Amino acid sequence: MKFLRPVAIAALASSFAVPALAERQETIYLNPFAGYQYFGDKRDLDESGTYGVGIEYRFLPNWAVETVYSRADAERKYSSGSTDFDEVRVDGTYYFAGPDRTWNPYVSVGAGHANFDGTGPSTPGINSEETRVNLGTGVRYNINDRVSLRGDLREFHGIDDSTFDTMASLGISVAFTRTVGQAAPVAPAPQPPADADNDGVPDTRDQCPNTPRGAKVDAKGCELDSDKDGVVDSKDKCPNTAAGMKVDKDGCEGIVETISTTEIDVQFPLESATIGNAYDSEIRDIADTLKAESNTYVEVAGHTDSTGTAEYNQKLSERRAASVADRLTGSLGINKARVSSKGYGEAEPIASNSTDAGRAANRRVEARIQVRR
Repeated sequence: MKFLRPVAIAALASSFAVPALAERQETIYLNPFAGYQYFGDKRDLDESGTYGVGIEYRFLPNWAVETVYSRADAERKYSSGSTDFDEVRVDGTYYFAGPDRTWNPYVSVGAGHANFDGTGPSTPGINSEETRVNLGTGVRYNINDRVSLRGDLREFHGIDDSTFDTMASLGISVAFTRTVGQAAPVAPAPQPPADADNDGVPDTRDQCPNTPRGAKVDAKGCELDSDKDGVVDSKDKCPNTAAGMKVDKDGCEGIVETISTTEIDVQFPLESATIGNAYDSEIRDIADTLKAESNTYVEVAGHTDSTGTAEYNQKLSERRAASVADRLTGSLGINKARVSSKGYGEAEPIASNSTDAGRAANRRVEARIQVRR
């Protein structure tokens, strides 16, 4: 058979090289296949099983070139006799997915040299040679890194006699893979700027490098002093002092002394911090005291019974105290700087938590009137 010309073409196409600019994976597939070829009516050839093998070079994740040899023994369609068919072709293939994906659909285009060797009248495809171009599509299914299945549908056009043939095939492939090229240097990952006290301000800009963990800081890395009294927020026990007031080391105006403690008869529902309007008169009495004595302040202290966990009760008492404080600074008009709230949880009961009545009494709020001297 006249293989010299097509084999030379195939060898030339398979020798194309791709510059190794970076490390990459190359794969060579051995692709045996079996298919069914439908010859056009001009050929006077019946449909025939076609067998072959391809050697495919996948030089990039999405690109490959393949040399294919196929043959068939086709019966005459309209008269007696048969024709031996064989072809060598070269195809270029583009894969829509990388070789690491299970499914690799592709499109392909190529050209080859076909021989038809038979007896009978001189019709296209009988005792002839011709150049055929082809267009195909298919999918490769990767069973594992070494073995895959490939289904292919391809249309051929004989240039010499303007014939059209179609072939569907299924094959199994064995892959031989290697990694080639010089790995491109990997730049080291940028390191975050040093921040020794973890306050979010890099050490190069941190003017207060040893702030306590969790403290709120400004752009210079220094702790905030929200009320501008000279005591940072993390140490300020009186965070809302009036502007210009002299304060002690705790951020409070002078010495704080509790001069009276009044229980506000607010009975909270179980696990609730909601207060109703029924208690406004008692809360208003506290407001009137503060208005009458301009140097007085109030700490609203919240308490709970022992139902639930200590952690939950602590937060519940804080919400209860805040509810009363909000009423004082809201509708009753007391300056927020004179009102603080604190939760004591279940730590200071005034009755036994073993009875319903005792637990109800412990769910309370106290107003501790204070003066700063």
